[in-house]
Amino acid sequence: MNYLTELRQLDVNNAGNWPAPFKAGALIIIFLVIVVASYFLIIKDQMLALETAEAQEETLKNSYLVKKRSAVNLPELRQQLKDIEQSLSALLRQLPDKSEMEALLVDINQAGLGRGLQFELFKPATQETVNAFYAELPISLRVVGGYHDFGAFASDVAQLPRIVTLNNISITHGNDGKLILDATAKTFRYLDDEEIARQNKGK
Repeated sequence: MNYLTELRQLDVNNAGNWPAPFKAGALIIIFLVIVVASYFLIIKDQMLALETAEAQEETLKNSYLVKKRSAVNLPELRQQLKDIEQSLSALLRQLPDKSEMEALLVDINQAGLGRGLQFELFKPATQETVNAFYAELPISLRVVGGYHDFGAFASDVAQLPRIVTLNNISITHGNDGKLILDATAKTFRYLDDEEIARQNKGK
């Protein structure tokens, strides 16, 4: 009770005359207030800045390791790019240009006739489907013949020097006992520089 009584009687304006235990307690309280205030006003922001800097350091390290691996593998990557370019060039050579499309259509027709097939329909589409660097031309086919003749025709088409695919194949029986093959043959040609420029401009 004496301490409580003395605490009530303390003169805030005359702290120099306080008893030693109260002076010590006041100093401890002031010290704690300063520490807490320093943490929230200074140290906390610095700790957040440090955490941000450490996260950025980790990101930069990972980026450096990725670039280092790429640099180490650069000769292999260049060789892979060269191989891809050569493969693309070989594929492009299998795509005819505008001037060769008519000859390709004749080749498809001759492949069927050479196997004894009778064409009831050979109708190239009036509109091509244009893609990034090539155009696709579907041809509606209806041929009459035998089952093995159809297989030989498909094999001949696959061996043409240009890319031709047979799609949506349907085989039905005809009135005279022969089979009817309905299919869509798709041929492809590469776009010339002017067409590619027009495509890029349209995009």
